Amino acid sequence: MKPPLILSLVVAGIISLAPAADAAGVNLAWDACTPEGGVQNKSFACNSNSGGRTLYGSFVLANDQPHFVGAEMTIDIVAEHDSLPPWWQFYNPNTCRRFALTVSFSFAIEPNEFCADPWSGQATGGIGAYSTPAQPGGDPNSARLTFVAAVPSTMPMQLSAGTEYYCFKILISSAKTAGTSACGGCDVPVCILLSRISAVQNNGTQEDLVTPVVSSVATWQSAESCPAGSTPENITWGQIRSVLR
Repeated sequence: MKPPLILSLVVAGIISLAPAADAAGVNLAWDACTPEGGVQNKSFACNSNSGGRTLYGSFVLANDQPHFVGAEMTIDIVAEHDSLPPWWQFYNPNTCRRFALTVSFSFAIEPNEFCADPWSGQATGGIGAYSTPAQPGGDPNSARLTFVAAVPSTMPMQLSAGTEYYCFKILISSAKTAGTSACGGCDVPVCILLSRISAVQNNGTQEDLVTPVVSSVATWQSAESCPAGSTPENITWGQIRSVLR
């Protein structure tokens, strides 16, 4: 016997309202993982040296990775200015705010509700390079941050396609923003692009994620002219291990 028409419509409605699996790609947002309330823009009066701001990068795989061991991330930064302001110059010796940018792969205090921790608290990692300009011969108002994280290759994690995973946090300190030792340019609008996350397995395979799920761009001081970004070079598990040594 065929089900009543109303029941059929209700069932069809339930099916049509069921959330689809997330498309593969990356997200970048301030304050939280994108589906957990992250925002795309952060404004700051540039009047304090205390505290800081945090960017969250996350990813969704197209295919299951039962042997996930590491990731390489590329962030491109472009200032709406003729050159990269001193406030945005990090990591390298003799830069104005060398120690004002750090990365973290710990998500124990996060909600872990709509994004999952792929590292299970086991990741180690760090910054490989902060290049200005982003590429040789590139625009002087740009920079590229490359960094990696990994778990022991003998302890791979099992990741599933369609699940959004935390990947990293970038912590930007307010140090040297105000006062006599201030580094200029905090007030300059800046575009921050998550150009790629490469998720690597211990069998040498990897998935390169470059497409935004919601947004791969976060802005500072309401930047408006954000470029699409360029494609970073491929990474291998061997390269990730070399940076971690």
